[in-house]
Amino acid sequence: METQLISLVKKNTEQIISEWNKQMTIHRGELQLQNTSDEDFGNSNEEFVRLIIKALSTSGEERNILIKDFAKKKIILGWPIIYLTQGLHLFKKVFIRLIDEGDDNSCSLTLKTFNEVDDWVGTITHLLMKEYIGSWEHTVKQQQIALRELSAPVIPVFEGISVLPLIGSIDTERARQIMENLLNGIIRHETKVVLIDITGVPMVDAMVAHHIIRAAEAARLIGSMTILVGIRPEIAQTIIHSGINLQQFMTCSSLRNGITLALQMTGKSIVDRGRE
Repeated sequence: METQLISLVKKNTEQIISEWNKQMTIHRGELQLQNTSDEDFGNSNEEFVRLIIKALSTSGEERNILIKDFAKKKIILGWPIIYLTQGLHLFKKVFIRLIDEGDDNSCSLTLKTFNEVDDWVGTITHLLMKEYIGSWEHTVKQQQIALRELSAPVIPVFEGISVLPLIGSIDTERARQIMENLLNGIIRHETKVVLIDITGVPMVDAMVAHHIIRAAEAARLIGSMTILVGIRPEIAQTIIHSGINLQQFMTCSSLRNGITLALQMTGKSIVDRGRE
């Protein structure tokens, strides 16, 4: 059975769309779509308002799929969320005003219809927001994973030899990630010797040294030897003055020297064919 609300919408569809489009155009600046072409803006508005109206006469999974598909399309195209929220807000205002100015506007009808409009638009808003937030959360999670991996990548450079370059400050959370990446990288690349390069670490104090020692100890437990490289003169002085004991590690001043040592440790050498 067709409800009064659906009847009202059917009766005034073209007027609703016309008034809503005017409002969307007036508020286009607030929607952050000044750089969008008029054609794209107009096509999107047409699709959006038709979706809102269609959602009234559909329900359940069919309605949810329609709204989710529209949201996904907007997310992929990078349309701002305010376009959806403001668009729905303006639609509601336009529709309520139309009812208020119409002939059939008794108090009971207005209150009942208002509640129905509230549920109708509210459901669409909820589903659109859920889709957008879900997409953002997924994107943020993927970025966090990528950043964690990039912050301490284990790079295989020769068979059995890998490098772990460290750049930036090391705190407890990052140290935990370094340890995790180091151990996974050793297993994945079948690393016998790993060079931890601290050239890009601005300061090596007792805490940072403690984290490096723990990482090296963990690497040793799974069968990989560690060489600490990139020790600058000022860092060497800091280590000495701080009483940090790194004697259990092989150390080199540069990555180049470290790789040469690692090659010797694994029975390899680099041959210059030009001198043979």
